Amino acid sequence: MMKLMIAAMPDDVAPARRLERETGLPLSEIGVHAFPDGESLVRAPGAAETVILYCSLDRPNQKLVELGLAVSAFRDLGAKRLVLVAPYLCYMRQDKAFHTGEAVAQRFIGALLAGWFDRVVTIEPHLHRVKNLGDVMPGTETAALSGAELLAQMIASDGAPAGVLLVGPDAESRAWTAAVAKATGAPFIVLQKNRSGDRDVEISLPDDADVKGKRIFLVDDIASTGATLAAAARLLQLKGAGRIEAAVVHAFFKERDEETMRDAGIERVRSTDSVAHRTNAVFVAPLLANALKEERR
Repeated sequence: MMKLMIAAMPDDVAPARRLERETGLPLSEIGVHAFPDGESLVRAPGAAETVILYCSLDRPNQKLVELGLAVSAFRDLGAKRLVLVAPYLCYMRQDKAFHTGEAVAQRFIGALLAGWFDRVVTIEPHLHRVKNLGDVMPGTETAALSGAELLAQMIASDGAPAGVLLVGPDAESRAWTAAVAKATGAPFIVLQKNRSGDRDVEISLPDDADVKGKRIFLVDDIASTGATLAAAARLLQLKGAGRIEAAVVHAFFKERDEETMRDAGIERVRSTDSVAHRTNAVFVAPLLANALKEERR
């Protein structure tokens, strides 16, 4: 049995290939067959003492079932250590029951993954009241990587940040917007947000903010619908901002949402390939490879 391998779920083969090139580790694709009744047959392609299982958990409901079946197959083949690489980690935002009877999805999914894996590696999990990923997955090693350098790389790729102002969408984004600013050397401000629905967002500018004529980069960890980015862009245009672009870690928005953002004044939106999306502009593989160095010792 080999010591170490990467195994990718079918939807994640392309980014896993990039991780293979960064690490030099062998990669195999996990086989998944869908039966007519909607059930799945999952086949592990082989085994190693340590298996790095690549599965980004966007569109998670079916993926979680197939991921669990893959875990079972690898354990049956003798894998001693399983490491989940999930550049996007699902259900982290649902960390509290806001109404009686609601499931606290973060707690449930965290416990589920902790029971399956010896280590979980992800990028910018969207944590609110719980600040440490280890608290979500007790008893399991965790690595929550920052996307700040990735966004800084995007912003610098076309000659920025000379003359750039970074703008965070809300108070919760302050710490990591500041991290992007530190990585680029650009100044930043943070907007104030009041959300009344998935697509209904009100944005306000700090009293002392001056955006007139400035080139703006809106930065965010997750863009689900782009509603916050669009609302921010409208306000910034109203205040006289110059060219407006957006850089996000995890992109989920649909084509119609992208049109809404363009209509709001955002000339370009770029994202990392943590989730496969037409706006992908920078690869997460180098960041992941660095976090996996200890697995190769």
